[in-house]
Amino acid sequence: MTEPRVLLIAGGRSGEHEVSLKSAEGVLAASPFATDLAVIARDGRWLLGEAALAAMRAGRAETGPHPFPPPVEWSAYQVAFPLLHGRYGEDGTIQGFFEMLGLPYVGAGVAASAVAMDKDLTKRVVRAEGVPVLPWAVVRPGEPPLVPFDPPYFVKPANTGSSLGVARVERALDLEAALAEAFRYDDKAVVEPALTGARELEVGLIGGRRVEASVVGEIRYRAAFYDYRTKYTPGAAELDIPASLDPGTQETLQETAVKAYRALGVSGYARADFFLAEDGELYFNEINTIPGFTPTSMFPRLWLASGLDYPGLIRRLVELALAR
Repeated sequence: MTEPRVLLIAGGRSGEHEVSLKSAEGVLAASPFATDLAVIARDGRWLLGEAALAAMRAGRAETGPHPFPPPVEWSAYQVAFPLLHGRYGEDGTIQGFFEMLGLPYVGAGVAASAVAMDKDLTKRVVRAEGVPVLPWAVVRPGEPPLVPFDPPYFVKPANTGSSLGVARVERALDLEAALAEAFRYDDKAVVEPALTGARELEVGLIGGRRVEASVVGEIRYRAAFYDYRTKYTPGAAELDIPASLDPGTQETLQETAVKAYRALGVSGYARADFFLAEDGELYFNEINTIPGFTPTSMFPRLWLASGLDYPGLIRRLVELALAR
């Protein structure tokens, strides 16, 4: 079989534009396939060819020459590889476009992408399948914030990634300001209790009908929480891979991650995030259907520790896209 030609799509309109371009740089350098790059600028316009490569090297693109749909020769590609973190890329939007083109693509489908992007809907779906989650409250602009638990708690936009718009609230009187910040990113906010001393653990997942789970990784940091700055400042956080866990706890984490993945209908790949409380209780936090993909990001490192190197991981995901 002839090796497929891949179109990598990065950048995007979300607040994770720069992170997406870093992921694309890693994938483009390591891809075992003939791979071209398209970049979506912050204003939604597209850059192709050398202009896209220049934007990736610069780390951002404010605008581009091509409105949507761009003049891409889609028939020249056998697979699209979206690396668009956050809104308009991870939420089913671009996946729907690929479906209309009839172009195979890496990652979750339209419905799974949309549901997994929404922290409220995700919790509802996985809880119905018996996956343990923390209690939560949903607040929308103009509604009274009815939060049935005491602070400290976290306020999060329902549809963002990379901790954009997230705030830790220690006093109830600070809730309004935290909600105002969350509403800058979304018209729905999720409020969850904070777990003091909880460990933050993550599992990589790959597959469709047959799902594989990686070893478990742990994130450690000194900041108040795992915010945007801590995530993307070198040295601000440490990744322990594999995490120091007894075999039974690791197996439970992997099994629960697979259960959540299947409940949400995800295919391709994802990273599932958990809290392990001081009393030993495990809580599913969220699932990321387009996790960070630089060579030093958690998802590729989890698979490296599980025996699958970075180029091999890219190959596996493209093959899954073609098989689907």
